[in-house]
Amino acid sequence: MNRIEKAFDNKKAFIGFITAGDPTLDKTEEFVLEMERAGASIVELGIPFSDPIAEGPVIQNANIRSLSAGCTTDKIFEMVKSLRTKTQIPLVFMGYVNTLYKYGYEKFFAKCQEVDIDGVILPDVPFEEKGELQPIASKYGIKVISLIAPTSEKRIQMIAKEAEGFIYLVSSMGVTGVRNEITTDIESIVKNIRSVTDVPVAVGFGINKREQVEKYMSVADGAIVGSAIVKIIEKYGEEAGSHIYDYIHEINAAAN
Repeated sequence: MNRIEKAFDNKKAFIGFITAGDPTLDKTEEFVLEMERAGASIVELGIPFSDPIAEGPVIQNANIRSLSAGCTTDKIFEMVKSLRTKTQIPLVFMGYVNTLYKYGYEKFFAKCQEVDIDGVILPDVPFEEKGELQPIASKYGIKVISLIAPTSEKRIQMIAKEAEGFIYLVSSMGVTGVRNEITTDIESIVKNIRSVTDVPVAVGFGINKREQVEKYMSVADGAIVGSAIVKIIEKYGEEAGSHIYDYIHEINAAAN
């Protein structure tokens, strides 16, 4: 059983996202440990990119802060290597395919294996094009996490059948960001997914309140929170660690 499977083993998974290098890589390492201490089961690490098309203003600004501070993919790998001496929490990169292409697919996934990254999420790689990456990722034991959106419709079962690690179920249309209300019929999409696979389903995009976490954990296997955590970092900067802990500890009661 790999680390991602263990995160969902007989329990609900709270998945938190932060942008690597925001405000510094030393602080990213600290924030991941605080997230784990607060009860996070998996942490997504955003690889900063100049044109993050799936992200709203909060995470876009985090990307700018990170890149402006000199963050690079190689420096993120070094940070993860250090982090792995302190924790075995599952770590998943969230990034854009141009970063991997420029780095070199083979080199990138080999490095992921070397530093014990568990998976990657690539919002700009549609299901039909993942064949370019999947065999290389599999060679190095890295899970390519599939995304399913409300508009996937007839493609839902097709995507779900080949999913691995966990399925990232996008809660609503648009880019990432805090939402007060999510109207998508998540329960029916989860039922559709579960008719063809037992790969865990985690719901993300817009989730930021305890009642939302509780709601989606009741119908799916996990909940993903990103922008709300990044907003805390935006507000408190290098002093954000304790505030991240308090926030996750509070809204993650459903998983505990």
